[in-house]
Amino acid sequence: MKLDAYSVAHTFKDKLPFVWDAIEKVNEWLFWLRYGRKVKAVRVKNIPEEYNFVKMRDVPADKIVKFFVHQPAEAFTFFNPHKFDYKSIKRLQRNRSYLAYLLLDKSNGEIAGYCFNRCFFQGKGFRGRMVDINYRGKGLGTAMNKILNEVGFGLGLRLFETVSKDNVASYKSALSASNVKVVKEMENNELYLEIIND
Repeated sequence: MKLDAYSVAHTFKDKLPFVWDAIEKVNEWLFWLRYGRKVKAVRVKNIPEEYNFVKMRDVPADKIVKFFVHQPAEAFTFFNPHKFDYKSIKRLQRNRSYLAYLLLDKSNGEIAGYCFNRCFFQGKGFRGRMVDINYRGKGLGTAMNKILNEVGFGLGLRLFETVSKDNVASYKSALSASNVKVVKEMENNELYLEIIND
C-alpha cells in the first residue's frame, strides 16, 4: 500500500501525538526561518465589509473556545483539524506556522468565522475554515477561502485541502472561491484538492 504525505501526517497526528508534536516544533522553526519575513508583510483585500479580520493570536483563547462550543455537533462531522479546548487553542496561537484568522462581526464583536493555513516549511499549506452557525449562508466560507488563498499564495505556498462531497456547503465554497485539482479521491467521499493559483 502506497502512503502519501497526507496519510503519514495523519498517522503520526492520530496515533503518535508525541512524535507529531516534535515534528510540529521543528516545522514551525524551519517555516519561520524560511517565510517569517513574508508572513509579516502579508496583506489581504477580500475582507467582507461588515467584518473585522484579525489574527487568531490577537483574540482571547477563551472567546475562541466559546465559538467552537457554540457550534452544533454536526459542524464537526467534517471539521476536525485540531482539538478545541483552551490549552490546544493557546498552543495554536503560539505556533508561527499555523496562520489562523477570525472574522469578527463589527456590530457585536462576535466571531463569525474561523480560518487557517497550516503551513509547512517545504512550501505547502493546508487550508480550513468554519463559519458560525448564525452566520451561514452569507458567503463567509467563500470569502475566507479567498483570504486564505491571498495569504498562502502571497507566501509562495502550494495550497491543499480536503473536502467531503457530502459537506455540500463547504464543497461548493471550495469550488466557488478557487480553481482546484483533485489530487486524490479518499475514503468517505472525501477529496484531496490542490488549490490552483490563477
